[in-house]
Amino acid sequence: VQDAASGRDPGSRGEEGSGRRWKEEIRRILGEIQAPLSPLLLRLCHWLLPKLLTRLFLGVQLHRGQLEMVQRAARTPEVPLVFLCSHRSQLDGLLLSFVLLSRGIGVPRVTVGARTSPRLRSLLQRLGGIFLPSGVAQTRSDGDEGLPGAVLDAYVQEVLRSRQPLVLFLEEPPAALRLAEPARRWLLRLLRALRDGAVPDALIVPVGIAYDAAP
Repeated sequence: VQDAASGRDPGSRGEEGSGRRWKEEIRRILGEIQAPLSPLLLRLCHWLLPKLLTRLFLGVQLHRGQLEMVQRAARTPEVPLVFLCSHRSQLDGLLLSFVLLSRGIGVPRVTVGARTSPRLRSLLQRLGGIFLPSGVAQTRSDGDEGLPGAVLDAYVQEVLRSRQPLVLFLEEPPAALRLAEPARRWLLRLLRALRDGAVPDALIVPVGIAYDAAP
């Protein structure tokens, strides 16, 4: 992050006022990516979701043996869990987060598509949703991401080091048969973290979600 900041303004290193501006800019970028988790909202959603799901679905089927394998994997020291998921509806993130939290795996960080209103974005961030910062979401290539890209790299590395479960959706609903651009950028961060040795390894968990009738 320091290299990216000094690269944009080489003469600013060591200047107190400029350093303060860079810190403010970095905080702004982090604010676009995430917000502090809200324990009250998490408890409220954990209470409301079963009631919502029973009204929407006749039943939800999970593979018990596979869940037990994931629970064992979650206890592996110093190795984070990364869930790569198909994306069928806007409820997928809430449904998967509820399953992981209720099984004691933890509150995951869930990547969310960019097409959300400011109020919904703020709510999802406090429930564990994370977003691409505007400086990354708007660029067309990986070479001109600048400071937002550096902050995003550092953020993903910190999430992996702290062993928070990370959920990456590979498509945008309605599901397409190709990798979505936001998913490609998140996967790039994961590969860079592994390449740079931020974590020794990562456990990749493929997740398939299917509906008889998608909500």
